[in-house]
Amino acid sequence: MAIPPPDRASLTALVRDAGAAPSMHNAQPWRFQYRSDSRTLRLEGDLDRSMPTTDPDRRALHLGCGAALFNLRVAAAHAGLHPRIRLLPDTADQLLLATVDFDEPAPPDGTGAPAELYPAIRQRHTSRWPFAEKDIPEEVRSALVDSARLEEARLIFPEAWHRDVLRDLVHDAEGRDGLTPDRLRDIERWTRLGDEADTATEGVPEYAFGPRPHGGGAAVRDFAGRRPVADRGTTAFEDDPHLALLGTAEDGPVDWLRAGQAMERVLLVATLGGLATSLTSHPLESPDLRNLARDPLSSMGHVQMVLRLGYGPSGPATPRRPVRDILTVA
Repeated sequence: MAIPPPDRASLTALVRDAGAAPSMHNAQPWRFQYRSDSRTLRLEGDLDRSMPTTDPDRRALHLGCGAALFNLRVAAAHAGLHPRIRLLPDTADQLLLATVDFDEPAPPDGTGAPAELYPAIRQRHTSRWPFAEKDIPEEVRSALVDSARLEEARLIFPEAWHRDVLRDLVHDAEGRDGLTPDRLRDIERWTRLGDEADTATEGVPEYAFGPRPHGGGAAVRDFAGRRPVADRGTTAFEDDPHLALLGTAEDGPVDWLRAGQAMERVLLVATLGGLATSLTSHPLESPDLRNLARDPLSSMGHVQMVLRLGYGPSGPATPRRPVRDILTVA
């Protein structure tokens, strides 16, 4: 049975849901173009939103776009569609990250992105607040591990000694930012202070910074740095945070796109499971620190993201670009 192409309203809804994905500094480095002649939706990287200093190989850009692609898959499944995805379909066009065709019905066996994750797309927010000193049940951890595996990635929960290493790496990365003007410029470009925070459609506004960690050592990035932020308090974070490493066997653009989809799948499953989540790429932005982030006791090849999970406030919604700025129809 032939599937009719999505109309403008359907495309707008799908891309709006895709755009709710997390990305480095909330830069939202994606563009979508729907070509009516081929009935194909193209996902492209937006170099105007790349970060040449902190993300020179565009790994983080691919992760964010992969997360947006997974949201699109979930939204399509919710709409009764089964998108056919091709990653990196044109080797001559490095910015064309994926094509999506909507010419098949949703499969009856339930494979693909689960529609039941759809409510979590809007519920998921990055939380830079302290979490409770409360264990995550083993069955919840197992569900998260399985979610990553479904997207050809791995999720592991490191031992206590390596969690301490990861927190030290975040602290080391903070120190490097303070000594590297170009890295500071990337952060300043994508943070929004004062009145600018109220009207932003991108970046990390000051109301999403969370409190300043008391005594340092928290596994969260401090986007304020040395800049003063009005009414921002200081508080203690959990002594032993629940950290997880998301990784892949190889480390090329297609692996980064898969990792981005796995990351978002894990985040949505965690959100529906009542967990608050945050991400930190901070210790992964320098090659030497990234190598140290890998758990030597695991067989994970390359760490793509460090996740912090727990029970606590979900964090405020960060701004999103309007669909008219990220979708074109040709």
